[in-house]
Amino acid sequence: MEMIHWGHAHLGTVAGAIRLLLESVSVLCVAMGLIATLAMLLGVFWRSGRFTLSPHAVRLRFGTWLGMALEFQLGADIVATTVNPTLQSLTELAILAAVRTFLNYFLQKELEAGERLAAERSEGVAAAGSPRSENP
Repeated sequence: MEMIHWGHAHLGTVAGAIRLLLESVSVLCVAMGLIATLAMLLGVFWRSGRFTLSPHAVRLRFGTWLGMALEFQLGADIVATTVNPTLQSLTELAILAAVRTFLNYFLQKELEAGERLAAERSEGVAAAGSPRSENP
């Protein structure tokens, strides 16, 4: 019984540490996404002397990292609400979860469309570069 009281007393501290960790990882995801996107842009510029990437490729790179950051933020919100389940915190969680899920859903749809577009372009380039075989 004493162990339960000790665990309950320290649950807030543990949850706070986990929340801080999740929020930190979320910020790192955004920072890493920025660095990866800038590296991609600068790499293309370095090789060609101009920015030849499509905006879709840039959004695809950065959007992937933003989607991951949203997932970590939602996890942090869930942990915070688990420890302090007041009506206000539950309402805030519901609103945040709805907004983040909405953003993540449409971001994912856009990323999938960008991946399809990139695949179609690469298939088109490959088909244009390969010799056609004629059927008798």
